[in-house]
Amino acid sequence: MTHAIEVRGLTKSFRADRKALDDVTLDVAPGEMVALLGASGSGKSTLLRHIAGFVTSDAGAGEIVVNGRAVQRHGRLARNVRSVRSEIGFVFQQFNLVGRLPLMTNVLVGMLSRLPKWRSLLRLFKANEIQAGLHALAQVGIDDYAFQRASTLSGGQQQRAAIARTLVQNARVILADEPIASLDPESSRRVMSLLAQINRTRQVAVVVSLHQVDVAMRYCPRVVALRHGKVVYDGPSAALTPDMLRDLYGTEAEELLHDTLDSEPDAVPVPALAGMNIAAA
Repeated sequence: MTHAIEVRGLTKSFRADRKALDDVTLDVAPGEMVALLGASGSGKSTLLRHIAGFVTSDAGAGEIVVNGRAVQRHGRLARNVRSVRSEIGFVFQQFNLVGRLPLMTNVLVGMLSRLPKWRSLLRLFKANEIQAGLHALAQVGIDDYAFQRASTLSGGQQQRAAIARTLVQNARVILADEPIASLDPESSRRVMSLLAQINRTRQVAVVVSLHQVDVAMRYCPRVVALRHGKVVYDGPSAALTPDMLRDLYGTEAEELLHDTLDSEPDAVPVPALAGMNIAAA
């Protein structure tokens, strides 16, 4: 079986005496939803950025394959990395939208890799492409704001727009880097429920980095825990206990256990998606 994501022996050093990633190996199956758990500085964001091909590992160290195609090997990006990236949706902590542009334009950026270069440069979109953008915004519940400037929306709405961009992109893998770190609890629940719904209905592999244990356990069946760049746990989220986390993280465990959304035991589906199927592209 071809894995959605394969990471082998990945090492990244920012200084001679500090490894941000230390011999990381990881497999993610198609349709799997995985939480990358860890305290600040554990290597979560660095790992996601490597998987997306934004940065390279140490020379001679490691390999990353996404959807059966190489992203990088031994510290060098694959020649066709732009084509591989076109199937990887990335949701940033700070939304990565252009505030002065309409929400629709920000979302349609997700299909630029499939357009002729001249249309990409001019951001010229056909009627059917705009319709696809409206459909994606409707799926995340914010189509009423399609032609407002992105800067006029709340943080939660902007993050949902970033997720709509991955739908327009037809991403087969979604990487979400601390997508709820700057959101209020209600917006956080909406964003996490939306990612979970897309994972279920589209069978898209989703890897989301978090530092809240309760969120990881509520939405992600599997947790990969990082500490100082090393994988220290890879298994069912239900098996994580406070005592186990304290064994893995020591005093850093309090940071993971302290941050919670609330005490609700179950995930709450996004109202705009409840009972709706998101059709695979």
